[in-house]
Amino acid sequence: MTLDLNTSVTYLKGLGPHRAALLAERGITTVGDLLSYLPFRYEDRIHFTPIAELVPGQVATVRAEVVSGSLMRFARRRGAMFHLMVQDGSGKLAARFFHGGYLDGKLKPGQPLVMHGKANLDPNRPLRTEMINPEFELLRQSNNPADSTEVGRIVPVYEAVGDISSRMLRRIIYAALQKFRGDVPDPLPPDVLRRYSFPSRRDALIAIHFPPHDANVETLNEFRSPAQLRTVFEEFFLYQLGLAVRRQHEQQRVGIAMRVREAPIREALKRVLPFKPTGAQKRVLAEIAGDLEKPTPMNRLLEGDVGSGKTIVALEAATIVIENGYQVALMAPTEILAVQHYLSARRVFAAAGYSVELLVSGMKFSDKARTLERIASGQSQFVVGTHALIEDRVAFAKLGMVIIDEQHRFGVLQRKRLSEKGAAPHVLVMTATPIPRTLALTLYGDLELSVIDEMPPGRSPVETRWSADAQLPGVWEFVRREVAAGRQTYIIYPVIEESKQELKAATAEYERLSKSVFPQLKVGLLHGRMRSDEKDDVMERFRRNELQILVATTVVEVGVDVRNATVMVIEHADRFGLAQLHQLRGRIGRGSAKSYCVLVAPKNITGEARERLETLVATSDGFKIAEQDLKQRGPGEFFGTKQHGDIAFHIAHPLRDHKLLELARGEAFALIEDHSRGPEMAQLFAYLGPVWQKRFQVASVG
Repeated sequence: MTLDLNTSVTYLKGLGPHRAALLAERGITTVGDLLSYLPFRYEDRIHFTPIAELVPGQVATVRAEVVSGSLMRFARRRGAMFHLMVQDGSGKLAARFFHGGYLDGKLKPGQPLVMHGKANLDPNRPLRTEMINPEFELLRQSNNPADSTEVGRIVPVYEAVGDISSRMLRRIIYAALQKFRGDVPDPLPPDVLRRYSFPSRRDALIAIHFPPHDANVETLNEFRSPAQLRTVFEEFFLYQLGLAVRRQHEQQRVGIAMRVREAPIREALKRVLPFKPTGAQKRVLAEIAGDLEKPTPMNRLLEGDVGSGKTIVALEAATIVIENGYQVALMAPTEILAVQHYLSARRVFAAAGYSVELLVSGMKFSDKARTLERIASGQSQFVVGTHALIEDRVAFAKLGMVIIDEQHRFGVLQRKRLSEKGAAPHVLVMTATPIPRTLALTLYGDLELSVIDEMPPGRSPVETRWSADAQLPGVWEFVRREVAAGRQTYIIYPVIEESKQELKAATAEYERLSKSVFPQLKVGLLHGRMRSDEKDDVMERFRRNELQILVATTVVEVGVDVRNATVMVIEHADRFGLAQLHQLRGRIGRGSAKSYCVLVAPKNITGEARERLETLVATSDGFKIAEQDLKQRGPGEFFGTKQHGDIAFHIAHPLRDHKLLELARGEAFALIEDHSRGPEMAQLFAYLGPVWQKRFQVASVG
C-alpha cells in the first residue's frame, strides 16, 4: 500500500501493537509523526577506518567481524564486564562494555558488525587499542543488500524508543519513505523558501533521514546541511509565529491608560524610592512608564542579575498604578518569597500610606476570609501572594497591574488566569535568571524586554571557593571568625531528611552542627516542610541577627535579603544546578562587607558537574552563567518548559542557531503584520490546526 502523512504507523511492516504503543507514548501515531522524529547524529559508513590506522583519542567507525566475546562477572558488586575482540583485514580491536551482561551469547564469532566510538590505548596492555562502551550494530551476512540502511551510506542515528532500537527505527523509516506517495504541505511561505534558497519540506525530510552519499558528515553532525538549516528555521518560524499572534491579540485589547507625568505621581515616586537609582533602573522605569501610558495592556519582561534591583523598579511601577486609583497584584512561586516581597512592600510603601496585603495558602481560614473581603472591596491596594491569588474566590475591585516574580516557575495559563482577575490589566513579569537577548526572544517573544544590566553601588563581589569534605574543619573555623566579626552564615543542604542517596540532610546536620560544631552559637533550621508561621519566625530571627547561622535547603534560593550575611556554604554542591547555585550565592554579597561562597564537593568529579562548579568559581556574571546553563541543559530544561511543551524543538537550538532565530522571528512577525497576506495566513493556520492554537493560547487565528 502507498502511505501518506495521516497513515497510522500500525500499517508499517515490523510495527506490532507493542511497538506502536511505545511510539504513541512519544506522540508518534502517524507516518507524519514518524518522519518528524529526526536523527541526532550521523555515521560515515561509506569510508571506514581500518583498525590498524585508528588514532588514540579520536572517534572512528570501523567495519569488522567478531573474533570472540566473554563475560566477566564481579563477585562483590553488581554488574559484569563484557570483553569483545573484533578484526578486519588490518588488525584486531578490543572493546569493553560495562554492565554488559545483556551481550552474553548475542555476539558470535564471524558476525559482521559496525562499531563507533573513541579509540584508546588499553591501560593494561599499552600496545593494544580498545574502545570503551562503543555503539555497535550487527550487519546482515550479505555484504551488499540492495536496500541496506547500515553500510555503504551515511547512516542516521536515532534516539531509541523503549526497546525500539536506532537500527530498527532506521529500517522502519526507510521502508516508510520507499512507500510514501503523499503530499507534504510546506508551512514556509513560497517567498521565504526563495529568499533563503531552502529546499521543500519533502526534500528536506528525505535528506535529513537519509543524506546523499556526497554529504559531509561533519556538516550533518553540526546541523548545518541545507535540509537541516531549513528545518531549524521552520521550527523557529512556527514558534515565533505563535508568539506574534499572541502579541497581536494582546495589542488589540483595550487597556488602562495611566497618568504618569503629573506632579502628584512624581512626588509619590520620590517618597517610595529609598535610594538613588542606578542608570539602568532609571532607563527601565522609563520603559515601563511609557507602556503604562498607552491604552493597550503592557506585557513586559524585566530581567536582571541577582541583586540588581528589580523589585524596587516593580514597586515604583506599582506606585504609578496605585496613584491612578487601581490595585496591583504580585505573584511569587513560594510562600517565603511572597513574605519577603510583602515585608519589602510594607517598608517601601510606609511613607505613602498604601495598604499592603498578603495572601498565601497557609493562612488561617478566618484571616484569609477577611483578606479576601479587603481585596474585593478595593481597600487592599498592593496584594502579594502565591498561587492562592488565582483561586476562583479571589476577586479584585479594580486590578490595574499584575507582577509575576520568578516567572519561569509559572506557566502561560497561570499568568493569563491572574490577568483575567481584572479588565486587561498591565503585566510585568520578572526573572533573576539573566537570559541573553536572543534566548529571551525565543520563549518570551510576545513580551517587550527590559534589562537591568548594572548592579547598585557599594556591593562587594562574592569570592567563590571549591573545597573538599576533608577541608570542612577549616571552613567551620572560617565561619566562626566571620560570626565573631558580627556577620552571619547560610549552610545549605540538598535534602531535608536522610535518604538512600547518602546525601547529608538539613535536619540531621542542623542537630550535629548546633551541638558539636557550633555549640556556642545560635543556629536555626529552615526547610519547605515547616509550617508557614515557623518559617516566617525563623527568617525574622535570622534577619534580626538573633540567629548567627541558618541551616537550610534551597527554600532560601530566591527572595531572601539579609545584608549582614557574608558566608554561604553549600554542601554536595555538585548535586545542584548551575542557575540554582548562582541564585543561592546571590543571597550574600548584598551589603558592603566582603562575602564568601564555599562549594563543598569532591575534587575528582568529572563531566557537567565539574563544569558547573568551575563556571561558578570563575565568574559571577549571571548572563555568562545562564548561557553555560543553557548549553548543558538545553532549552526545554533551561526555561522550565520541557514538561508542558512550550518549546517543541527537534533540532533547533537557540544558542547554536541564534542567527536563524533572528531571521525567523523577523519573517514571522512581518507575516502577521502584513494584512494583505490574509489568504496565505488562513492556509497556514489551517495546516497548523487547533493543537497549535491551544499551545499559544490564541482563541482564533483567522
